[in-house]
Amino acid sequence: MLLLVGLGNPGSQYSANRHNVGFMAADAIHRRHGFTPWRRKFQAEISEAVLDGEKCLLLKPQTYMNESGRSVSEAMRFYKLGPDDVLVIHDEVDLAPGKIRMKAGGGAAGHNGLRSIARSISNDFRRLRIGVGHPGVKEAVPHYVLHDFAKVEQAWLEPLIDAIADNAPLLAEGKDQTFANRIHEQLGDGKPAKKPTGPEAAAVSAPKTGAATTSPNDTPDQGPLARGLKKLFGRSE
Repeated sequence: MLLLVGLGNPGSQYSANRHNVGFMAADAIHRRHGFTPWRRKFQAEISEAVLDGEKCLLLKPQTYMNESGRSVSEAMRFYKLGPDDVLVIHDEVDLAPGKIRMKAGGGAAGHNGLRSIARSISNDFRRLRIGVGHPGVKEAVPHYVLHDFAKVEQAWLEPLIDAIADNAPLLAEGKDQTFANRIHEQLGDGKPAKKPTGPEAAAVSAPKTGAATTSPNDTPDQGPLARGLKKLFGRSE
């Protein structure tokens, strides 16, 4: 069984915050895969479904971010799960906006929700890290994550959330790297195509204005250079 936890803060005033991207992903998965209606249990909103043959409990703690571990640990005890059965979806300021990374174990990197969960169940749980970007200075992070995504950010946010929902069954199967690869393939890596260099560049470069070109029908002694030499020395063709 997979305990799939989306992190965020309860309340409509927080619903569009960068800190609530875990809730956004959980809601999208819920809509996409026929989960049961949300109900209250374990100090959370929970819902159940079977993803690609694996039972999945979707959980959104309602304790506020810095107490998320209370909710997660209650659900774990009830279902007799271990930390490796838990996957947490959360915002990550140390990743560029729109990037995702899968990770198992590790520290909290200043994230209060992760810190609370680690304190309650250990660090050995899986994470889906969703990049929201960094404000530039550490002191500005709390203000930054507790504010809504800018309108321009919807251009990457909405496709990313949809892609996470599309590929959620891979998380239930434990195929974290395959999941990450599918997200990258579906959205593209956002990098411009590299320009060819060296001989490859010469092969594909367009000729410069005024440069001599060769027709496919020219033979070695009938090309433009040969014709020019003949004209210069008065030889007829």
